Formats: sequence, C-alpha cells, structure tokens
Amino acid sequence: FFFQAEDGIRDSSVTGVQRVLFRSLAQDAAPEFDTGDTAWMLTSTALVLLMTVPGVALFYAGMVRKKNVLATMMQSFAITAVVTVVWTVVGYSLAFTKGGSYLGGFGRFLLGGMGLDSAHELAGTIPESVFMMFQMTFAIITAALISGGMADRMKFSALLWFTALWSILVYAPIAHWVWAPSGWLFDKGVLDFAGGTVVHINSGIAALVAAIVLGPRIGYRRENLAPHNVAFTVIGASLLWMGWFGFNAGSSVNADTNAGMAMAVTQIAAAAAALAWMFAEWFAAKKPSVLGIASGAVAGLVAITPASGFVTPSAALLIGFIAGVVCYWAVAWLKPRMGYDDSLDVFGVHGIGGITGAVLTGVFANPAIGGEDYVGLLAGNPGQVVTQLLGVGATLVWSGVVTLLILYGLKATIGLRVEETQEREGLDIALHGESVA
Repeated sequence: FFFQAEDGIRDSSVTGVQRVLFRSLAQDAAPEFDTGDTAWMLTSTALVLLMTVPGVALFYAGMVRKKNVLATMMQSFAITAVVTVVWTVVGYSLAFTKGGSYLGGFGRFLLGGMGLDSAHELAGTIPESVFMMFQMTFAIITAALISGGMADRMKFSALLWFTALWSILVYAPIAHWVWAPSGWLFDKGVLDFAGGTVVHINSGIAALVAAIVLGPRIGYRRENLAPHNVAFTVIGASLLWMGWFGFNAGSSVNADTNAGMAMAVTQIAAAAAALAWMFAEWFAAKKPSVLGIASGAVAGLVAITPASGFVTPSAALLIGFIAGVVCYWAVAWLKPRMGYDDSLDVFGVHGIGGITGAVLTGVFANPAIGGEDYVGLLAGNPGQVVTQLLGVGATLVWSGVVTLLILYGLKATIGLRVEETQEREGLDIALHGESVA
C-alpha cells in the first residue's frame, strides 16, 4: 500500500491494518463506522475461523492414521477454545495496545473498556470488537497449525498448556513487532500483509522445534504411517483455500480495491503452486498424488500471504510456481535427509513457504500496487529484501528459542509425550475413550 495523509504523512511501508492508522491520525478524529467495511470484516472473520474448524481439523485428520483421527480433530477444536480465552484475557492487549517496541500494554486486559462504539486506531471504519475478533482468528489458526508437528504422540494436557503459553509468549509479541505501529519490525519497514512472518514462519519453526524435542513417532521410517483418509485432507484443503480469501483480502480491513487485488493474487498463487507441486512430484516420483496437489495449493496460499497487498497478478503467478517447487523439495528431499519427524509437514509447507513468500515480497513489491515511492528489488530497491530477511530471522530466532524453552519446561513438569502403549493403541482410545470405528 501507499498512502498520503492530509497532513503530508507519506509512508510506503504501511500494510493492511497499519495504513488505517495514518488515515485516522491525519483526520485527528475517530472514524465513523462504515457498514460495508464492517460487513466485509464480519464475513472475513467467519472465513478465517472456518480455516481452523473445520479446515485444519479435517486437513490434519486425513493425514494421520485412523486410530488418531479424533484426537487430531480434538486438538484443533480445543486450541480454538484455548486461544479464544487467552486472547480475551491478555493476548489482544499485548499485541494491539500501545506499548513499547517489543510488546503492548494491558489497556485491554479482559477486553476492559471495549464497548459497542469502541474504536481502535488500527481498526479504521470498523468497530474495535470486529477488529479484535478478526485478529483472534489469526491467533487461533497459528496455534492450530503447530499441532501438525506434534501429531500422534503428544499428551493432550501438554498441548493445552503449550497452546496457552505459546500464544502469550510467542504469538502476541511477534504480532506486536510486525503489525503494531510501535513494533520494532514495523518501524524497520518489514512487509507482512496478512501473516507470512506472524502466522506461517512463526508456526512452522515452532512445529519443527516441537517435532525434534518430542522425537519421531514409533515406527517412523520403518512402518507404514500413510494417511488414513486423503479425502478428508482434500476437503480440509478446500476449506482452507476458501477461507484464505478472508485471511488475505480481509487484511485490507476495508471493502476496497486493495481487498479485491489481494483476493485475486491469492487465487492465482494457490493455483500456480498446486500445479507446480503436482508437476514436480510427477517428474520425481512418476505419479502426481492427490495429497501432493492439495499440499501445493496450501503452499501457494502461504507464500502469497505476506505479499498479497503488494504485488501484481503476474508476480503472484511466479510466487506460486516458486513456492510449489520449493515446498515440495522441503518435504520430499530436505525432511528425509534431516531426519526430523514433522508429522504433517508444517515446517515444509508453512515454514519454508512463509520464508519464501516473505523474501519474494521484497523482490516483487510493485509501485503499481503500492505507489511511486514503494518499490521492491525488481523496481530498484534491493534493500527491501534485506529488510524482509531481518523479519524472517527475528521470527525464527524468537519463536524457535521460546518454543524450545516452553517445551522443556513442560517436559520437566507434566511431561510431553504419551506412553508407548498409548501411542501404539492410538490416541483416540487412550486419551479420549472414543473411536471412529
């Protein structure tokens, strides 16, 4: 985005909700609520929530063995509830109220002071309650994605504690860094329209750390751990694809031309990545799999997320093709050689896809979308790539280190992993006393 305020404020690095701040400051008054913008954001919020339940729940449930399908779906459902409560109590306040460069304050603790007519400097023409809910759905899906790296072997109690602690100690600070005007990465000019760093790199590295700390599943690389129902996964991927329009186009926080372009490039990148993954797998493995094309579409959606407010359709096509090939390489080549058991390929798709998208945002950011003073590498500003790498590195380090500390803390207290007999029996029966049979 490029925006010039009435008082002369010019900023080529503002993104999504951030540009609304400058509009508000320039007017020096709380904006009137717009019913069209509010209706779009209510719809976008519902779409993003749909991505977790049932989207991620089905996507992940189809990729585990039959004896763990209910436990996997339970994780997404329970995470939705836990993060909602955490966000209400303190998460939203830490992420989106005024504070320092690294963390917000407690001005909205328990959402205190938020009424029917409450406005927020980042919410523009929509009520603060809608903005808060929209951002809540981002926090929910980020935590839910991590569970894919822990599949088939983590204690349910440990998952609940991990989710609550991680949302406070990792998600809220990084969201503040990148999206709050006082955040240090925002100040550096890191571009992340809808969550390439905050959601995907963040969840991807956390899942990788969790997979390594937990250790591989029993029988990994020795027994058949193939998905039990790829049809579930395709349905889940389809729901993710649909919900992603709320994810990316909703991040405009207005029903405007930026939302329209974000929706267009999201569709284009997803399709390009689906085909790129399919053809790469077809070439390497001699057969194009259903799981592969579904994973490729998700990889494209991940990669376009940080760029969706800044690039042209032709750039989205290239981003999608690149992401499809790179993420296939990460899953088919990198993971086997590194030996980690990231059960449902969270790091390979979301981590690697998020990194790819974040860097390519700095390459393809186009003045035709952002304005004449807003340029990426191909338009003559190589420094934007360096800035994007700063955002990637900061997210990887903070999320990776704090995730590691949380996991070791839980391991030393309540334990992380189920007993071997429970893992062999299956988590559906062992942890929840239920079965799909």
